[in-house]
Amino acid sequence: MRKLALLLFIVGFGLILFPILREWHYDWKQEQLLTEMEQAISATNENDFDHQLALKNDNLTQLLMQGSDPETESVESPPVETESTPEPSAANTPPPIGIIEIKKIKVKLPILEGATNENMKFSAVHLKETTKLGEIGNAAIAAHRAHTKGRLFNRLNELEVGDEITVKVNDEQFVYTVFNILKVEPTDISVLGRNDRDKILTLITCDPVINPTKRLIVQAKL
Repeated sequence: MRKLALLLFIVGFGLILFPILREWHYDWKQEQLLTEMEQAISATNENDFDHQLALKNDNLTQLLMQGSDPETESVESPPVETESTPEPSAANTPPPIGIIEIKKIKVKLPILEGATNENMKFSAVHLKETTKLGEIGNAAIAAHRAHTKGRLFNRLNELEVGDEITVKVNDEQFVYTVFNILKVEPTDISVLGRNDRDKILTLITCDPVINPTKRLIVQAKL
């Protein structure tokens, strides 16, 4: 009788416990699947970001290789596909989003949003795929290495670690300090990588001035 009573108790307890254990298992499995999905979405977003950045990097390379002075541009150069919207004419150039000033090399340029052939003829451009200026992340600004001394980013190679770069956006002013200067291959997008801790400014131009084969990169931190 004792064995039967114990067996009945175990069976009864099991019947009571089974739904609880089943619900616990379902909850655990649900959390596991959610975690896997979130990781997959995060990886997909990062891959998409890297893919889009690589495409924009290729476009920027074509723009920089074209040359910055209209009289030096080859009429046989293939057309560059820049943005989905038409290039602005001189009459309807969009207003600048800011000003970049580097006193050491006597540079003061308007900053336009988006790397297009027209924008880069007379200004620096913010790569809109990168972080907004003054925010945490990696904000990239590109300009031609003009043949005329002092024009656009012609003298960017004169900067040294510790030099200051000032960016003005609306009524805010950001003073960045140069911490890294390097030359990379045009296909190297690592310098445009994400940064979730610091406020980084990455300046991009071609190198050398004549027949460029590399990119000159100057990175500064706010």
